[in-house]
Amino acid sequence: MNSSEKEISYQTTNTYSTLNTLTSKTKHVWLVCHGMGYLSRYFLKYFKNLNAEENYIIAPQASSKYYLGSKFKHVGASWLTKENTLAETENVLCYLDAVLESENIPNDKKLIVFGYSQGVSIATRYVVKRKLTCSQLILHSGGIPKELVVEDLKFLKAKVSLIYGTNDAYFNKDRMDLEAQRAIELFGNNVTIIPFDGIHEVNVALINDLV
Repeated sequence: MNSSEKEISYQTTNTYSTLNTLTSKTKHVWLVCHGMGYLSRYFLKYFKNLNAEENYIIAPQASSKYYLGSKFKHVGASWLTKENTLAETENVLCYLDAVLESENIPNDKKLIVFGYSQGVSIATRYVVKRKLTCSQLILHSGGIPKELVVEDLKFLKAKVSLIYGTNDAYFNKDRMDLEAQRAIELFGNNVTIIPFDGIHEVNVALINDLV
């Protein structure tokens, strides 16, 4: 058996979803990265209570889609796996570049980057790799990428929030203590640790309080 794995580049197409309308009255533009198992159009529901005139939401769509459960009825998506992670990460970053280029956000808007669960790694890597200027970086119930070091975040002036539920099945106390320690090491005085009494789910009330 003489097998080999080769690599090619090709153009691909993907969707993304938006909520509300970008106008001169818009104050905040949100780039929100969903967790594993979501589709972007359904992830928007967590942001529907924000002031529609002042907040414009952009929800990118992870490209790796799959059926949820054994009935092959509902579809979810994943951003990355441990397979070929470096190349796949670059694909995701290039896709996010294309989303923001398409939206052409005016410079007078405040950009908020939000990641939930698996989307935390995407949101954080994108901000770091592209040295993205944003007013807030919100990390909700997800792990900070292990490869990041303090030097990677020196450019960042944004307010950072690390949010997690105290009853999150994926984050026991030791894991959350570790994530909090990492966040303080990386972001310093810019980070606020925000625990809440809840499980692994998007905390809508906290989102509404952050703007």
